[in-house]
This record gives sequence, structure tokens and C-alpha cells, in this order.
Amino acid sequence: MASSLSMCSKILRLIPSVRLYPPLRSSSSRYESRGLCTVVKEEKKEAEPIEKTECENKYNTTQENDEKVAEIGESLKAVLLETKTLGLKVTDLEDKYKRALAETENVRIRMKRQIDDARLFGIQGFCKDLLEVADVLAKATESVPAEELTDRNPHLKNLFDGLKMTESQLLKVFAKHGLVMINPIGEKFDPNFHEALFQLPAEGKEPGTVAIVTKIGYQLHQRTIRPAVVGVVKVS
Repeated sequence: MASSLSMCSKILRLIPSVRLYPPLRSSSSRYESRGLCTVVKEEKKEAEPIEKTECENKYNTTQENDEKVAEIGESLKAVLLETKTLGLKVTDLEDKYKRALAETENVRIRMKRQIDDARLFGIQGFCKDLLEVADVLAKATESVPAEELTDRNPHLKNLFDGLKMTESQLLKVFAKHGLVMINPIGEKFDPNFHEALFQLPAEGKEPGTVAIVTKIGYQLHQRTIRPAVVGVVKVS
């Protein structure tokens, strides 16, 4: 009994010296919670730069797209301007080409006409000289009196026949080369073919008509190389 009381007293004396401490956690759980907080903090720290980087990438991508669109727009404008310039050049060259073709065709036609004229009228100067010969033959045959052309003057008659044959052959040669005679007696006066030398009154004839032909005219392929010299009936 005495021994039991002594033990109780000892226990009571020890009770005031005992301090209450919070329950201890295990080291492993403490370290786990501390590690979890660290991971969360690190994830938060890592999440913020990722979000920021994504925004920056989106901004940079948008800016690059805008720059590309602007560059494409400038290139398109340059292409359109160049296309318009080339179109104007093509139109100008096409106009020049058509003008050159038209000018070439005009030159060809003009040269062909000149060649044809040279072939047709190259003998014009020679024909004019022969017309004087024809005039002399005509005057010679006209100067012979018809009553002298008898068998009593065989030489004159033969000479006259020879002159007429020569004149006839010369006119045939003229006609062969397109040279025809203009003898407008009784026709209306035409300044394109006739040359009025004088006017004279003539009864029974219409004024403005050719009354007398003093010199025969000639045409070479419908071109008058010598107008007929005539006297025209004047208005009475």
C-alpha cells in the first residue's frame, strides 16, 4: 500500500512539467505536402510563360499574315499595273502593225499602178513624135486635088496611093498599141478631149458643138496625149 502511494505521488509531481505538443505528423506526409505545394507553384510558374508565349506567337503569326497580305497586295498591284502597261503597248504595237500593213498595201498598189502605167504609157513620148509624122501624111494627102488623080497623072496617082497606104498602115500600128484618133466633128465640146481655138457662128448647129477640127487629137489607152484643136459654134 505504502509503495502504491509513493508511486502516485511521483506521478502527480511529474504532471505539471509535462507540455502539450500538437500531434506530430509523419515526416513522409510532411515532405509530400511540401512537395505538392512546390509542384503546384512550379506548374503555375510554368503555365504563365506558356500562356504568354502562345499569345506572343499568335500576335506574331497575325502580324506576319498581315505583312504577307500587304506584300501580296503590293505584288498584285504591280502585276496589274504591268499588265495594263503591256496591254497599252500591245494595242500600240497592233495599231502600228495595222498601219504598216496598210501603208505596205498602199505602196504595193501604187507601185503596181506605176508599173502598169509605165508599161502602157512608156511609149507616150515616142507616140507624140509619130503624131507629127501622121499629121504630115494627112496634110500631104489632103493637098492633092481629087480631079488630078486620073490616069493622065499616073505618077501622082501612084504617089497618092502610096501615101494613103502609109497613113493607113501607121494608123493600124497606132491602134495596135492603144493610140486612137480623136476627130470630134459635130460632137459636144469637152475640155478633157478638145482644145477650143476659136468660136464661129454656124446656122443649123447647136451652140457649143464642134464645127471645125483644125488638128486631130489622140488618146493613148484612154489618156489624152494630145487634145483635138477645134472651132466651136458660138451662141448667136
